[in-house]
Amino acid sequence: MCELLAMSANTPTDLCFSFTGLTRRGGETGPHKDGWGVAFYEGKGIRCFHDSDASASSRLAEVVQTHPIKSEVALCHIRQANVGEICLANTHPFIRELWGRYWVCAHNGQLTGFRAPEGFYEPVGSTDSEALFCDMLNHLRSHCHRDDSVEQVVERLVTLSSQYASQGVFNLLLSNGDWLFTYCTTKMASITRRAPFGPARLKDTDVTIDFESETTPNDVVSVIVTEPLTTDEKWDIYQPGEWRLWRQGEVVMRGGVEN
Repeated sequence: MCELLAMSANTPTDLCFSFTGLTRRGGETGPHKDGWGVAFYEGKGIRCFHDSDASASSRLAEVVQTHPIKSEVALCHIRQANVGEICLANTHPFIRELWGRYWVCAHNGQLTGFRAPEGFYEPVGSTDSEALFCDMLNHLRSHCHRDDSVEQVVERLVTLSSQYASQGVFNLLLSNGDWLFTYCTTKMASITRRAPFGPARLKDTDVTIDFESETTPNDVVSVIVTEPLTTDEKWDIYQPGEWRLWRQGEVVMRGGVEN
C-alpha cells in the first residue's frame, strides 16, 4: 500500500510542514520506500517533482522541504510497490490534460487484474493506478463535456469510483486545479485549519509549527491524508465508501456509497 497527502486552501499556502511529516514514512517510520511524487498547482500550471528513491533519504525531497512552494491545491504520494517495477514511470501522482486543464491523480490501493479498455489516454508505466486514471479520463472524455457542471462531472466520478472499489482497494485523490475529489474505501482522514490557529506537532518527526505565525485570519487550509500526520489535533476520519469534493479548503459536496 501507499500513503496519500493532498491540500486544498483558499489562498496559496505552503505545504512543507505536512510534506515533511509524510516523507518520514517513506523508508524511515514507514515501509513506503519505493518512490514518491508531489504536484503543486500554480494557477493552471503545475510544478511537479518525482523520485524513484525513498522519500526519507531523497535529496530532491530535501529541496522541496527547504524551498517553500505556495499552492492552493497540491497532491503527494509515497509508494510501496505492489504492481509495477520501481521506476520513475510508476511514481505518482500521474498527470494528463483534459479540457484545457491539467488533471492530477494519486491512488492508494490495488485493483487485482485490472485491465482498462483502449482509449485516448494510455498508461506510460505498468501500475494499475495509472491505468485506472487513464480509464477515468477516457470515461469523462466520452460521457461528459467541458461545459458540464461540476455536479455532473462528480456524479460520473462517483459512479466510476464505486465500480473500481468493487474490484479492490481504491483510495483516490483527483484534481483539475479548481477542485479536489477524494474517495475512500479503507483509510483516509482530513483536517481543516482556520482561525484561531494554534500549534501542531508531527507524529513522524520532532517538528512543531505555530500556524498562527504562518497564516492570516482569513486563511482556510485543509489537509487530506491516508493516516493523521499530527499528534495533537483532531482529525476527521472518512468512512468506507465516503467521497468528498473540496474547493478553496472547504467541503462543497459529499456523499457515500456501499462498497
